[in-house]
Amino acid sequence: MPERIGKNTLLLTSNPSVIGFAGVGGITEGEGPLSEEFDYLFDDDEAGQSSFEKAESLIHKEAVERALSKAGKSKSDVDYIFAGDLLNQCTGSTFGIRNMNIPYVGVYGACSTMALTLSLASIFVDSGAANCAVASTSSHFCSAERQFRLPLEYGGQRTPTAQHTATAAGASVISSHVKNTPCVSAVLIGKIRDLGIKDANNMGAAMAPAAAQTISDFLSDTNTKPEDYDLILTGDLGKVGSALLKELTEKDFGVDISSVHNDCGLLIYDMENQDVHAGGSGCGCSASVVNTHVMNNLKNGKLGKVLFVATGALLSATSTLQGETIPSIAHAVLLTGGERE
Repeated sequence: MPERIGKNTLLLTSNPSVIGFAGVGGITEGEGPLSEEFDYLFDDDEAGQSSFEKAESLIHKEAVERALSKAGKSKSDVDYIFAGDLLNQCTGSTFGIRNMNIPYVGVYGACSTMALTLSLASIFVDSGAANCAVASTSSHFCSAERQFRLPLEYGGQRTPTAQHTATAAGASVISSHVKNTPCVSAVLIGKIRDLGIKDANNMGAAMAPAAAQTISDFLSDTNTKPEDYDLILTGDLGKVGSALLKELTEKDFGVDISSVHNDCGLLIYDMENQDVHAGGSGCGCSASVVNTHVMNNLKNGKLGKVLFVATGALLSATSTLQGETIPSIAHAVLLTGGERE
């Protein structure tokens, strides 16, 4: 059963296991440094569909089905699926999994969705409310541009602080504890933070304060230090937000995370040779990095303890046009390698 430690953190005492995980991506992701770790890469960003939105749904479905296959589970084995995306009413995930006949919990956390769905699925398993649950999310560069900014046909110039929404999806299958598998050991549901950023092309600056708060809260609750972790992984602050995060954690909380920090938005692309401006973003960015690179390294023992902190900008196209600021959120998931045989 979950056990509260400190003010904000839930310790998952049974250490639910991630028994299956998968990440899929598109063309740009296939050109990045993690390409060999993806379970599948589409060579067409429309994935053979008639719209980018339909392509995102197919990508989401692909990630879920591959994770279930790797877990040795069928759809009928799953008690709940927790899923969401960036599109209105979460249609990317809803339409992708609508024929799976699995009890569905739609979740919106913007780019923090993977940490949020992973938290909820793990809490359900740890509490005994589910024997098997799936956590998943997706994003698509073209569908996100149409939703939040301008259609690609407009040809607008992107600012240096803008990030590239990943065309990708990731899924985790959670069950009761199994040896030699990555585990979810603790979760922290974050608080909304808003430092007054209004620039929708600078998500990193908007989300960094929430990440700093969540990391500080988790370290305080667990009485740990940054060096107690192999990796503190944010997703997705990109180049601008990552630099600001390090500044904020040290200035506001007296914590130096620079030696163990990295960001999914910096890992997924070749920042020197790919035209992605400030780095990757979107629900599928952290979802695909965590469900490939991170889970692989937890499983093979190269990583033992990872604090995954996914960040989300809680804006809409309407709020931006109305001159609103950008509230943001960050949720934390402690991933461990589990005991070895």
